[in-house]
Amino acid sequence: MADPVSIALSGLNAASLRAGAAASNIANARTVGALAARDGPEAYTPVDVVATSQGDAGINAKLEARRPATYTAYDPNAAYANADGLIAVPNVDEATEIVNLKQAALAYKANAAVIKVADDIQRELLDRIDERA
Repeated sequence: MADPVSIALSGLNAASLRAGAAASNIANARTVGALAARDGPEAYTPVDVVATSQGDAGINAKLEARRPATYTAYDPNAAYANADGLIAVPNVDEATEIVNLKQAALAYKANAAVIKVADDIQRELLDRIDERA
């Protein structure tokens, strides 16, 4: 039988990782860089959370670099622009990241509620056993 608390804890961990990834992507969305490493620092590489089912053991979540990580933009005044005025910009859509952040918060809240309900059920069971003793 699956342990609901263990499953919920894996969900809490995944939601926390998802919130961190979204926050990092939002914070670094405007961190541009050079198109070629030899011309200056690289632009920020956004991350995504990939969650895989572990059957009755919940989920396993890990960070992966987003592909494509950047797109090319024209900004001849940028510090790392090449001779054609092109720079690398992180592939981050801030609206999508805010939605990801909200989903992570809701998932965290739902998994925390599962843990609370499991605790309430266990307390009730122990109280009833104690009443019979």
